[in-house]
Amino acid sequence: MIALLAAALIPLAAAADPVADIALYTGKDRAERLAAGARQEGSLNLYTSLTVEDMAALNSAFETRHGVKVRMWRATSDKVVQRVLAEAKAGRQEVDIVETNAPPLESLHREGILQRVRSPQHAELIAAALPPHGEWVGSRLNVFVQAYNTTLVARAELPRSYADLLHPRWKGRLGIEAADEDWFATVVTALGEAEGLRLFRELAATNGVSVRRGHTLLANLVASGEVPFALTVYNFTAEQLKRKGAPFDWYVIPPAVARANGLALARRAPHPHAALLYYDFMISEEGQRILEERGFLPARRSLQGALAGQPLRLVDPALMLDQSEKWTRLYESIFLSPRR
Repeated sequence: MIALLAAALIPLAAAADPVADIALYTGKDRAERLAAGARQEGSLNLYTSLTVEDMAALNSAFETRHGVKVRMWRATSDKVVQRVLAEAKAGRQEVDIVETNAPPLESLHREGILQRVRSPQHAELIAAALPPHGEWVGSRLNVFVQAYNTTLVARAELPRSYADLLHPRWKGRLGIEAADEDWFATVVTALGEAEGLRLFRELAATNGVSVRRGHTLLANLVASGEVPFALTVYNFTAEQLKRKGAPFDWYVIPPAVARANGLALARRAPHPHAALLYYDFMISEEGQRILEERGFLPARRSLQGALAGQPLRLVDPALMLDQSEKWTRLYESIFLSPRR
């Protein structure tokens, strides 16, 4: 009798949480179940901080393959998080997939917004793309690279270390993004905290660093010549500008710092089958090749792009959340309001 009662309760429990039911399902017919459910749902809602052009390439390929419409809302990563949290607080279940940087995704995990997923595609990804809790997955790595205008900066004078930036030739020629405290924390820690902080304080005080909000903006200012040398540009933006023929090139000053970017399924996703189909597509070989073709460093082990073999220091999203106040305060005190 007890066994029969327990068996009867199992489908009820699954039915009570249909998103978890399909997200954790690993049966051989998983792909067929997702495709059938997605056809019925017809669409999914995606919130992202990736550029419109890059998302358009991915979304178009997904829609062509699966016949499911992607309704996209795009903003900066902090605004993406704010909208997701605001909707959850208001009881509005609208978002299916969140696509943004790892620290914001980790923050949403801590808020209980995300759903753990088991996907057969996980086996093909690098370890850094798979946090232990399984509530988001890395689809690519954003590598912080150094970019320069090739008409204003000669290759022979490129700095090979951060200490080289203290040379007087760099006075008034440097730029940085306004919110790269995770890059800053990782570099400073690698250099030794005391020495790293001393170096960047001296750099800001003697040569100055122009602060710009937005990595794409900063990269374009390098291409235009307004900022001859940028400390923090994403590798994919840099590679895209270079391919377009701009007077622009990039390289890496050690240590190379990378931040995982990825996607997550919302715990109360209104279109779970379509969302999981998109989740799998983004980390499949097809989706990852699209990212690679657009200059990204994919998370799939077999597709490591132009930075293959480059030793990378990965930003720890959990650590950055725990110490965000410290590193934000230091970053702002040095670059946004340096002492004169």
